[in-house]
Amino acid sequence: MGQLLFFLFIAIPIVEIAIIIQVGGWLGVLPTVALIVLTAFAGTLLLRWQGLSTVARARAAIERGAMPVAELVHGLFLLIAGLLLLTPGFATDVLGLLLFIPAVRLAAGGLILHRLIRQHQTRPDAAGSRSGNTTGGTRVIEGEYEDISRPEPPTDRLPDR
Repeated sequence: MGQLLFFLFIAIPIVEIAIIIQVGGWLGVLPTVALIVLTAFAGTLLLRWQGLSTVARARAAIERGAMPVAELVHGLFLLIAGLLLLTPGFATDVLGLLLFIPAVRLAAGGLILHRLIRQHQTRPDAAGSRSGNTTGGTRVIEGEYEDISRPEPPTDRLPDR
């Protein structure tokens, strides 16, 4: 978690500042600032357009009685894309614009889901053993049972002689 925070609060701003300085050297100050404002404005429009479309698809799924899981994933990534585009800088703008492509959102969602599943399978559970495929492909659930499929014979009868 510390590495992620370092990356978010230290590394990304340093990279963004370096890129802005380079682009400012090539284009000049005013065109560079205008380009940053333009990407934020374009991101807002894209977010509005694709966000409303995603909400409409989610409503349609709910009306059909289905869970709008895909729409929720798309909505989450659209939110992240919008935040990236509103963040001043060119690297975050590129990442944000990539997240507006549905295939990229699906690929990113699949990677995250795969990682979460793998992490869940290797995480120790409360009993100290490892959850997941630890018994050669089968999961053992301990418990007690009582066969209730056949009634017990009555015990109040006298035995036959």
